[in-house]
Amino acid sequence: MSRIRYFWDRLFKMDWKAMWKTTGLLKKRSGKGRVWLLCDMLKCAVKYNAGYIDYKIAQMYKLNDAQRRTVITRGISNDIVRRMNDKAYWHFFDDKTEFNATFSEWVNRKWLLINADTDTAKLDEMIRYEKQLIGKPLEGSSGQGIQKYTEEDWKDGAEAFLKRLNADGIGILEEIVIQHPKMASLCPTSVNTCRIATLLGDKQEGIVYAFLRIGNGKVMDNVDCGGMAARIDLESGMLKTVGADKAGNTFTRHPMTDTPIVGFTIPYWKEAKEMCMEAARKIPQMRFVAWDVAITKDGPTFIEGNSFPSHAIPQFAAHYPDGIGILPELEKFIDL
Repeated sequence: MSRIRYFWDRLFKMDWKAMWKTTGLLKKRSGKGRVWLLCDMLKCAVKYNAGYIDYKIAQMYKLNDAQRRTVITRGISNDIVRRMNDKAYWHFFDDKTEFNATFSEWVNRKWLLINADTDTAKLDEMIRYEKQLIGKPLEGSSGQGIQKYTEEDWKDGAEAFLKRLNADGIGILEEIVIQHPKMASLCPTSVNTCRIATLLGDKQEGIVYAFLRIGNGKVMDNVDCGGMAARIDLESGMLKTVGADKAGNTFTRHPMTDTPIVGFTIPYWKEAKEMCMEAARKIPQMRFVAWDVAITKDGPTFIEGNSFPSHAIPQFAAHYPDGIGILPELEKFIDL
């Protein structure tokens, strides 16, 4: 899709009320007038395929044209995914049961498909030995629809619990991942996962970027659920940036636990990278995948893989203090 066509397509689908609200927020942050911001947003939409959320998250109002060309906006991200990932193979990642089955050697937990035909005997066997379980819709992203269940929820037996799960729209029930104590020291309420993006590019293959997603009091670590992210140094596994959330707040220490974020090192980092690269070659038609990796006391394990990697985290302004975004890293792997 050409940039002009993409611009007009987005223009007609624009949430103008939300965009106006965003300009009000940015007016306070930037000191610039609303008319200037709106004109600059339109300029960035045409030149860089940037939506108003891209503009806000990457703080494009602070950047010159050379810096703006390095930001991975929604339009650019969509184009990369279309080029790299054959849609006929997305189902291996979009259906959580297919993902667990396909990558079973790296999914080290019990799980059960939930639907109207689920065998209650199998469900009974699962709940008999667990105190907590995680339920997820079969498809979806950003943590939507995910729920934690406890013994209280299945006290009336497997049949009643199955009815509850189906009513809640749950498609897969999983054993809870117990994260490494060091990872829990950041935020104990959520499993804090590494988002590791692999790219089987035309120039080279490897990991193009990695971020640690950290919860902030909720069950999920996702930034759309109030969590934050910090960039991981690919060589050392150390966090080299502050934590940042989608609202633009930054943290040098976690606000709940006071654990330092900058300088924190991920356990089993080498093993996590090796796992992602091995898994990336399993379905070579999916060349650009963002893997969500939990670190347990025994090593890394997959939570899920993303067929359409989010471009939000890799453009948080706080992770790029010099204004140079992630696109130069992607250009080491593919032509843009």
